[in-house]
Amino acid sequence: MNGSTGPATENRETAKWDPTFTKQISNAVGPWIKRWYRAEVRNVRNIPAAAGALVVSNHSGGMFTPDVLIFAPAFYSAFGYDRPVYTLGHYGLFIGPLESWLRRLGVIEASPENASAALHSGAVVLVFPGGDYDAYRPTFSANTIDFNGRTGYVRTAVDAGVPIVPAVSIGGQETQLFLTRGNWLARRLGITRARVDILPMSFGFPFGLSVVFPPNVPLPAKIVTEVLEPIDVTAQFGRDPDVDEVDAHVRSVMQTALDRLARERRFPVLG
Repeated sequence: MNGSTGPATENRETAKWDPTFTKQISNAVGPWIKRWYRAEVRNVRNIPAAAGALVVSNHSGGMFTPDVLIFAPAFYSAFGYDRPVYTLGHYGLFIGPLESWLRRLGVIEASPENASAALHSGAVVLVFPGGDYDAYRPTFSANTIDFNGRTGYVRTAVDAGVPIVPAVSIGGQETQLFLTRGNWLARRLGITRARVDILPMSFGFPFGLSVVFPPNVPLPAKIVTEVLEPIDVTAQFGRDPDVDEVDAHVRSVMQTALDRLARERRFPVLG
């Protein structure tokens, strides 16, 4: 598979990526994010250099998650802007004034069609299977890989014939004190019918207790992201793999790496 994008694989979503705009934002915002979080991205070259790949990561930091703003500049620094990183995002991200900017930066609405088009074009696709459920995990269970039972990423990789590249990040749940996802509160208020499964509570600066709003300013916790070795799903599990088995393996590999990063960490926030 080569890295070119032809008419058979390009769709409306992937066509909106703007490499010039992405470079401008990366150069302007990337250094500030890196300084604030003392961000470190390890082993980014574990991502295959010349073919599509699905990077599967845990998600951290709540509303102001810095994951993409840490990962993307490191990727482009290593591989250049000839090949995009597409991030799969919830449709709710595209409701509002930032929609155009997000699409130009390579954020595409999460769907099998969009993911397939991006992967077949030779691009890297970044997915956070746990979504908001993961990003708002309580600080006291921060170092736990939990995708809330979501396994669709496995089928996406298998159908596209690309490797899964696990990545783990630590430190994001120290940017404020995440108390609870608030699943019980969302159910009690009946907002789950509007596809809102959590109503997270956190404590931070400057507002103290926050139930989603008002959003507190993230503390400058040190964040380390590590890209792990690719997993060739077909080679390890066959052409028609058991999705649950693959998912369990991916999460196990990620949990082992996250546990190792946690042992290296001396103090919360300081890193």
